[in-house]
Amino acid sequence: MSAFTNATLMITGGTGSFGNTVLKHFLKSDIGQIRIFSRDEKKQDDMRHDLQVRYPEHAKKVKFYIGDVRNAQAIKDAMQGVDYVFHAAALKQVPSCEFFPMEAVRTNVQGTDNMLHAAIEAKVKRVVCLSTDKAAYPINAMGISKAMMERVVYANARVAADRGNTTICCTRYGNVMCSRGSVIPLFIDQIKAGLPITITDPNMTRFLMNLDEAVKLVEFAFEHANPGDLFIQKADASTIADLAKAVQQLFGDTGTNIIGTRHGEKLFETLMTREERLRSEDMGNYFRVATDSRDLNYDKFVVKGQVKTMADEAYTSHNTTRLDVPGTVKKILTTDYVQEELKKLGK
Repeated sequence: MSAFTNATLMITGGTGSFGNTVLKHFLKSDIGQIRIFSRDEKKQDDMRHDLQVRYPEHAKKVKFYIGDVRNAQAIKDAMQGVDYVFHAAALKQVPSCEFFPMEAVRTNVQGTDNMLHAAIEAKVKRVVCLSTDKAAYPINAMGISKAMMERVVYANARVAADRGNTTICCTRYGNVMCSRGSVIPLFIDQIKAGLPITITDPNMTRFLMNLDEAVKLVEFAFEHANPGDLFIQKADASTIADLAKAVQQLFGDTGTNIIGTRHGEKLFETLMTREERLRSEDMGNYFRVATDSRDLNYDKFVVKGQVKTMADEAYTSHNTTRLDVPGTVKKILTTDYVQEELKKLGK
């Protein structure tokens, strides 16, 4: 992408699965510098050494900044000279956030606000913030904190648009297969240990994306965003039962135990609400949901105000394209993690 030529990109939470995939996409390009901002010095050190071994000619492009988005000064210091930001720093585990909801608030809500203030002050050109399907009609602390994060994004996007320097937008996506803490690596580990795999509700459905698709969604948002836009990828889904069967077809059937729904889990996920569908634009593989650009003076909208408040249906993992077991096998084979695990087993 020509916009990144000689530019400086910061990835918050950059040592995670998303950050590692972004590096795969950008490291050999003509980008000037990639800044990894995260709080885990061990992961940073591991990433640094891995880059030096695998990409010795390009590793010098990557600079590491230890800090937490909760610390406004730390993110402000690291933001100087940055052109673009991909904001991936977050607490993502649903059960953990249920037990420690204020930790989710401090990272997902306050941390995002800190980052955006720093970006606006530093005159960063574009910021793409990563959200989750759990933010749509949220029922758990993680989803609620991400829903609030999105509102923080939209509020700051208005301020940034008025100042004319920084375009801020948001992406929302479903389960990213084989990302940190996701279920497919758990299933594989259980099978390798000879244990039955544990599933919650067999009828539960989830969107399925791979990490490359997550990065492409962010790149699409980067290219097409107006201030405050929300971008959503059209995604396939499967039931948890079919996902488990797909993993067992590849790695072996050690049996299944049903353990019941965990704290804060939904039967299905929503990527776009009925209310958002009214403001959505179909862009092929993606939806763009425009921000509500009205101010608090509603009187001036009396004549041309919109009476209808929601579409007939939300876009959910229950009504999107449903993969069967062979389709789910094909989908999970698109992940590097599954391919590497199969190679280890000689398959």
